[in-house]
Parts: sequence; C-alpha cells; structure tokens
Amino acid sequence: MLFHDQESLSEIFHTVRHELHRGVLDSKHPFRYVSLATQTDEDLDLRCVVLREIDDDLNFYIFSDARTRKVLHADTNPKVALLMYHPSKRVQVRIKGLATIHRKDELSSKMWSKVQGEAKKAYTPQIAPGSRIANPEAAHQWPETMDDENFTVIKISPYYIDALQLNAQEHLRVEFSKSEGEWDMNWIAP
Repeated sequence: MLFHDQESLSEIFHTVRHELHRGVLDSKHPFRYVSLATQTDEDLDLRCVVLREIDDDLNFYIFSDARTRKVLHADTNPKVALLMYHPSKRVQVRIKGLATIHRKDELSSKMWSKVQGEAKKAYTPQIAPGSRIANPEAAHQWPETMDDENFTVIKISPYYIDALQLNAQEHLRVEFSKSEGEWDMNWIAP
C-alpha cells in the first residue's frame, strides 16, 4: 500500500508526490509510463506516454513530435488528464491539468539537449506520426542530421489529483485541488 487511513492528508500528499517523482527517476517504476487523455470539440484520444520530468511545482513534462495528435489536441484544448496505476502498491492516481506546448523555445531547447543518440529518432522521422504509409519501412526514415525542428515538450500543470488506494473492501481515496497556488486536501468516498 502507498498510504493508510492513519496518515494525515499532508503526509499522504507528500507520499503521492514522492511516488510521482520516482516515476521519472526509475525507468522501471510503473508511474514512468502514464496514460494521457486529450480532447477537442470533435475528438477524444488516449495514449501511453513517458513521463520525462516533474519539477518542484509538480508540473509534468512529456516529450513529443510536434506533428502528433496529442500536441494538436493539447494546443486546441489545454485541459488534459493523466492516469497511472501501481500494481504492487495497488494505487491509482488521476491528474487533471492544463497543458502548455513548448516548441523551439528555451524550455524545449533545454530538454532537447537531454535527448541522447538514437532516442532523437522518436522526434525526427521524415514522415509525420499518424500518417498512412504503404509499408512499415516507409516510417523508418530519418534525416541525416537530427535537429529539434519537431521536438515538442508538453508541460502539464496540475490543478487536481485524485489517489485511490485499493485495500480489500476498505478502499481509501483522497483528492488534492490546487487553487491560487495552494493545495486543498480532502478525503473522499472511494
């Protein structure tokens, strides 16, 4: 279990926050790969993404190719959601936040410098992600020089976090809502 009913809400918030940070630091942690939900007026989409960084203000950072639907969606409607589950600790964490797209700016340049070697191929294919192709090999072509032309950072600033601790018949659930820079903490019925 990640948290218990004997802990204070601030202790639980600290524990959840710590576990979120571990998802960035440990490539085998279940919170490393999260589900990202986006929407527009016409479409709704969900996909798994890699959580690349979390800062001290609990902003989440995800890398993407600028030509993907997730970037288009987040640019059209910045309200997004993240979902993560830790199977051995039996805890689900849902996050609602506002996405900001960073491309060809100071933040994206800083993050691009952290992408090493072959990993740059994920953000530099010659054919845009989601394009129809004649065969799989068509998608595996990259320019000779891999630059940050399409590299994009999606910054997600959370305003709501919901943690559900599964525990036989006595599940525990807490919510954290951010207002004016402060987190309001409450127990809620599971």
